[in-house]
Amino acid sequence: MDKVLVTGGFGFIGSHIVDTLIRNNYEVAVYDNLSTGSTENVHSKVIPFFGDVEDEGSLEKAMETFRPDYVVHQAAQVSVQQSISDITNDAQINIMGTINIAKLSHKYAVKKIVFASSAAVYGNSNVMPITLSHDTHPLSPYGASKKTAEDYLELAKELYDLDYVNLRYSNVYGPRQTASGEGGVISIFTNLVINNKRPVIYGDGYQTRDFVYVKDVANANLKALEFDGSGTFNVSSTTSTSINQLFSIIQSFGTHDLSPIYQPAKNGDIKDSLLCNKLSIQKLGWHPVYSLEKGLANTYDYYLKQNQSTITTDKSPVPQLNPTTISS
Repeated sequence: MDKVLVTGGFGFIGSHIVDTLIRNNYEVAVYDNLSTGSTENVHSKVIPFFGDVEDEGSLEKAMETFRPDYVVHQAAQVSVQQSISDITNDAQINIMGTINIAKLSHKYAVKKIVFASSAAVYGNSNVMPITLSHDTHPLSPYGASKKTAEDYLELAKELYDLDYVNLRYSNVYGPRQTASGEGGVISIFTNLVINNKRPVIYGDGYQTRDFVYVKDVANANLKALEFDGSGTFNVSSTTSTSINQLFSIIQSFGTHDLSPIYQPAKNGDIKDSLLCNKLSIQKLGWHPVYSLEKGLANTYDYYLKQNQSTITTDKSPVPQLNPTTISS
């Protein structure tokens, strides 16, 4: 049975990847600092390690103990606005953390690193959908740190023959998501609609995004893991949706008509984003299966149940884990 270490595996996307890997008979360990994730998100079969990816000593103890065949690197600082306000922290986590992953993967003979990159590497574009041949001009430190991390993994392939797959996610959404990151607008809107509260939309609401459901993203990571070779791919729905359209769909699941509050756009935000997933379909054998309407309905049902659970204080059972705290 192949062994996979998932960094950030207690988080939103990482926990869905863990579920997918376990269903496909991989032995899985998670390395996470629980800054945004929760042990409630993850299967009880997971072997847990706790620490920061930028802490090389802590990370090495986890890798030395578990000896993974593969690393799926999801741990990251994911907020564009936080990357602008604290550029050093963003670089420490996203760049130095990835360098540590590459260095230790080489040392412990890992076969491949699957890396969570982002559409933010492209910046603004007048050409849609954006293909992999498009120039990269990040508008934020977050986008720049993701592109730099990609570059280091490409160098690790040249220097150490360490295979990699960079997956440039569009705007991921679904159950377990927090409010941070581009796709977090869906969790924010959903919780507001459930509680009959008006949302704030930054800008005119006509900015567009390419929303992709988290279970499709998890499957893309599985396909990347099993891909014979290295490369960079877009993971997207290739469907353009404005923020106004998005809110209209989510509001249709609720019981009240709510009008948004419009405020000025935020610095560093991309106007439009739409990624071409043609090569992902052709080379990885991956394609999204969830429509936006189906994914949003699933997400709404998840948060509705969470909301009801909070009101009734009926908590779901927490998986029993035997935490292995790693310290340098």
